[in-house]
Amino acid sequence: MSSTIWSVDEHLDDILAAVKPLDPIELQLPDAQGCVLVEDVVVEVALPPFDNSSMDGYAVRISDVEGASEDFPAVLTVVGDVAAGDTGLADGRSVGPGEAARIMTGAPLPAGAEAVVPVEWTDGGTGGGPADTMRAHSDAPEGASGEVRVHRSVKARAHVRAKGSDVRPGDLALRAGSVVGPPQIGLLAAIGRSTVKVRPRPRVVVLSTGSELAQPGEELTGGRIYDSNSFALTAAARDAGAIAYRVPAVADDAETLRATIEDQLIRADIVVTTGGVSVGAYDVVKEALSSVTSVHPAGGDEADSGVDFRKLAMQPGKPQGFGSIGPDHTPLLALPGNPVSSYVSFELFVRPAILTLMGLEDVHRPKVRATLSTDVPLTSPSGKRQFLRGTYDAEAGTVTPVGGPGSHLIAALAQADALIVLPEDVTSAEPGTEAEVILLR
Repeated sequence: MSSTIWSVDEHLDDILAAVKPLDPIELQLPDAQGCVLVEDVVVEVALPPFDNSSMDGYAVRISDVEGASEDFPAVLTVVGDVAAGDTGLADGRSVGPGEAARIMTGAPLPAGAEAVVPVEWTDGGTGGGPADTMRAHSDAPEGASGEVRVHRSVKARAHVRAKGSDVRPGDLALRAGSVVGPPQIGLLAAIGRSTVKVRPRPRVVVLSTGSELAQPGEELTGGRIYDSNSFALTAAARDAGAIAYRVPAVADDAETLRATIEDQLIRADIVVTTGGVSVGAYDVVKEALSSVTSVHPAGGDEADSGVDFRKLAMQPGKPQGFGSIGPDHTPLLALPGNPVSSYVSFELFVRPAILTLMGLEDVHRPKVRATLSTDVPLTSPSGKRQFLRGTYDAEAGTVTPVGGPGSHLIAALAQADALIVLPEDVTSAEPGTEAEVILLR
């Protein structure tokens, strides 16, 4: 373990300098969800590709319905149907003077027509009063012929979606660096793209160490506790956009841990361990990785150990490890075992590393300044940056501490949506003063 006391910023900078974005690949749209585009996407076809109706109704000429009302409706001859997917009227004719065509939402505007009258402004071809709906073609094929009474006038292009009104050929659809979410996939599909070039979602392997750890659902025996870290950090990795694999807790045996980690490397872009990084006799992560030889990502020369174990000037989370292992020099972050320490460490160090692998430029959680809402001063050890759990009220601009400073208090962590940051030179923060707050949600 390094004898140097690292600052939080130094440790994070070392990680981010070593972790590089994953190589781009071409993926089908469903597989690209959550990935980051590596190139601009330019529109090749207009959207919509043709003038089409935004309503179910009748395609008409403006002059034929001018001045129409319920008392004096315009009576038009219905010359056919135009449904979504049609190319126009069945016989290729246009809508002429005194004529109308039944038209469905999304159907192309037939030649000669200048606007669409919603069916609710007509009698629907029934000869009665205003219609509530349009009769199904299969139930009333005669609805595509006969007459329709129009009770209101319309302006030119009313209820018509113009060709290219969404995007036009040559428009920039999506910029490189955009995350491909559901709306982006919808746009890509709408403009005819079946694949996109992206950086894949990182694969994160998470494992906890400790012979005392039992799996939820098992019966607890004396001296054992449930493994919560691997579940919390796997969920956090997925929340950050990664594909995460949780490995059942590994007992305090260095050879078993080393073999487990080596077996997982085939599916890992980054490995995260929790526990076993302090100075105890059973801190097996240090023991297991002390004989692993690898190129340290931030170094470049062969090192005695691929993972450097460090002490950081922070609370919670003082013991940390970082380096690379295996033939592909897979990054590994070793986090403390206490639940709060491991989660805070994930937010500060692992999450930015995951977002860097994805190719994102902004890899940090949002930060704000907020007024401390507390009855007593908050204390912090001199020389350490403390991260306290809190709840943030955006409307009031306040943050309220939850739980105590103990790194095992996971119940308070579940209530928190922010971290209150007390810098290294602050030993006491009075109620009503401002503090930096890292937003977690």
